[in-house]
Amino acid sequence: MPSKTIAGVFAKHRIQNSIDIIIRIFLLLFALVILVPLVFMITASFMPSAEITRMPYRWIPSRIAWNNFYRALAGNDGNFTYIRNILNSLFVSLTVAFTTVILSSVTGYSLAKFNFKGKNIVFMSIMMTMMIPFETIMVPMYMVALKLGLQNSYQGLIVPFMMNAFGVFLMKQYLQTFPKDIIDAARIDGCSEPKIFRSIVLVNSGPAVASLAILTFRQQWDNLLWPLMIAQDKKFKTIPTYIVSFAEEKLSDEGAMMAAALIASIPVIIMFLTLSKYFVGGSSVYSSGKE
Repeated sequence: MPSKTIAGVFAKHRIQNSIDIIIRIFLLLFALVILVPLVFMITASFMPSAEITRMPYRWIPSRIAWNNFYRALAGNDGNFTYIRNILNSLFVSLTVAFTTVILSSVTGYSLAKFNFKGKNIVFMSIMMTMMIPFETIMVPMYMVALKLGLQNSYQGLIVPFMMNAFGVFLMKQYLQTFPKDIIDAARIDGCSEPKIFRSIVLVNSGPAVASLAILTFRQQWDNLLWPLMIAQDKKFKTIPTYIVSFAEEKLSDEGAMMAAALIASIPVIIMFLTLSKYFVGGSSVYSSGKE
């Protein structure tokens, strides 16, 4: 009987190992499939245009076409407006990410740690806005922006996105698990509510803050519709609007288009790698708050 039990244990162990190997192989293949477009973009950006469309595709360039990056930066008119557009996207995305983190944290903290009449109604009202597609409010927002004189300005690109419902939800869920005893002890010591939030709550919410910052930055970095509507002046255009116009006028210059796309991807990749340890640590944020 003991020998049968031992044999059964070994059999279960072998089955579990086999399942683990199958899962790892599946995840590896899935990761490779996801990475194929990224690898294609990187390799194609260094290739002459004629090689990019050649089949079968050669993943290693026969020669490095550095001129692709020059043409991408110089643009269709040779005025290097892409550099200005990159700076515009950086300024807008960083500003929106900063304001979203601050305002969403304040709102989420209030909803998570304070009791007041109508709190649930306020929270549900905020969550309801997540169900409204941007396309349905895009035209009214544009009309309001025109009335306020925000067209062709950084304010027009930033103000409508300074805060979002997802950020409030994310911070509320995370801060619900923040120890209330620490907050009460700070109040007993005479700390004001702003100081408690700034010096205790916010500085100890790294995973949630990093997750929200990365997601907000990426969302604004990829934002196309709103900048396309609000910024007709070239000096206020952002990267997505530049790439669209660049692709329309350079249909045969695939190498330059791939180089423009690669340059546009670099800041997001750098930001993710910089904050990745906090972002991965924030994966539990979505399930937090269950008390």
